[in-house]
Amino acid sequence: MGFFDNLRKQAGSQFIEIIEWLDESGDSLVHRFAVYNQEIKMGAKLTVRENQQALVVNEGKATDLFAPGLHTIATRNLPVLAALKGWKYGFRSPFKAEVYFFNTRVFTDLKWGTVQPVMMRDAEFGMIRLRAHGTWAMRIVEPKTFFATIVGTRGLTTTEEITGQLRSGILTRLSDALAESKIPALELAGSLDELSSLAAGRIAPEFASFGLELSRFYIESLSLPEEAQAAIDQRTRLGVMGSHLNDYTRLQAAAAITMAASASGGAAGAGLGLGAGIAMGQTMGQTMGQAMGAAGMSPAPQAQPAGVLWTLNIEGKNYGPYTEQVVAEMIRSGQIGPATLVWKPGDAGWAPAAGDKDLAAHMPPPPPATDLSR
Repeated sequence: MGFFDNLRKQAGSQFIEIIEWLDESGDSLVHRFAVYNQEIKMGAKLTVRENQQALVVNEGKATDLFAPGLHTIATRNLPVLAALKGWKYGFRSPFKAEVYFFNTRVFTDLKWGTVQPVMMRDAEFGMIRLRAHGTWAMRIVEPKTFFATIVGTRGLTTTEEITGQLRSGILTRLSDALAESKIPALELAGSLDELSSLAAGRIAPEFASFGLELSRFYIESLSLPEEAQAAIDQRTRLGVMGSHLNDYTRLQAAAAITMAASASGGAAGAGLGLGAGIAMGQTMGQTMGQAMGAAGMSPAPQAQPAGVLWTLNIEGKNYGPYTEQVVAEMIRSGQIGPATLVWKPGDAGWAPAAGDKDLAAHMPPPPPATDLSR
């Protein structure tokens, strides 16, 4: 051993008399006090500040715990270590041990989040994957237990290592809490307080087994997968339409009629466009009704046609049947004329629209005669 090594050893055993920890970082959970060769001199002063506790560890075993205050290291205040070493006479030779300081204040605004999605079974969507994040707060209440379960057995001393280990337990218990809650996926966003309390109740006992107190736990957000979000958006759109679904369907059908008629041209085009448009409207209404049923909503009752129904024949093809209101609209828009063949139940056969007493009332009067004598 060299001269300087020997000097350091002597300094470690003879001159280190103040054992204390000033937390310059402000966020350290635990600190191992560095003593040369792990030799602590009998009679050394141990200073433990507020929000701290100091633990003497001998050969990896937690022995004596010191509360805030100024302590003199002696056999009378090291009862556990003295019993282990068999010190009966209080001799003052250095002894090999370690001192760990624990910060017992409340650590706030600690972050947690799901690296991998948390699985949840939902009654409506089945198995879905959730991503979540939030904050939590904790403090050390049993330093000996904390040392035995976290620090000593796993060799963890940095705050990030310790909180990283604890986050794993948080995510496991969070999965259990979500499964136990049975809250539908559609209501999760409005139940964060309830879920936070439920999850805290599952996490707190596990923290207590580590000598920790879970002071606060918050779920700040839950993210559903894209498929579930799309289903929620669809339900929202249907919910906004609600009882106006029939009006929406009729508007869409009218738009389809106009587009089809303008794309075809002529009387035949008008009939084809009309038939295609009405078919589109009917299909659209059925599809939207099925979508509402799949989303758990009751579709608005469809108005059933009442009264007389007319069938139209345009260039040998039949269209309809249509109500008087629909046929009258087609007459006003010029899609059918007085010569268009129509038929309704009870008629002996096809006849021009102008010859039907009900439809004739909707026919425009004939244009005035042109005076050719002028």
